Amino acid sequence: VGPRNELLETACRNARARDMVLVAAAGNNGPKAPFGYPAAYPGVTAVTATDEQDRLMQQANRGPYVYLSAPGVDMIAPVGGGSDIVTGTSFAAAIVSGAVANLIRSNPERSADWIEKALAETATDLGSAGRDGDFGYGLLNAKAADAAKD
Repeated sequence: VGPRNELLETACRNARARDMVLVAAAGNNGPKAPFGYPAAYPGVTAVTATDEQDRLMQQANRGPYVYLSAPGVDMIAPVGGGSDIVTGTSFAAAIVSGAVANLIRSNPERSADWIEKALAETATDLGSAGRDGDFGYGLLNAKAADAAKD
């Protein structure tokens, strides 16, 4: 997560034009932080992190670019030869990336727009009704997204 970058923005725009699904972490710099890029570029699915009680991670960036939420607080992750407890929107973005990969695997003909729409429509709404700058459309429901009609 970082500031705007013209080259990265062009790369994201070109990848989406080729029907690629792009997923990025919203950022861990707090509610008043500037937008995090590449997550805030159009066509990028910006992911924030929630805890085990579906509360927003306190240090998560906020804003209208946040698209989806996923678990990302106190997660067990492989580190070196063992594991460790980790927290961050990057870990939530990895979970959403896995869900996207499963959607593509189950039907490679699905478009990036279809996948993004299915993720939004099947998410469990958290926070304010509808999309908001904290949770986006809500908590990822990978099983429901995979069952969505083509």
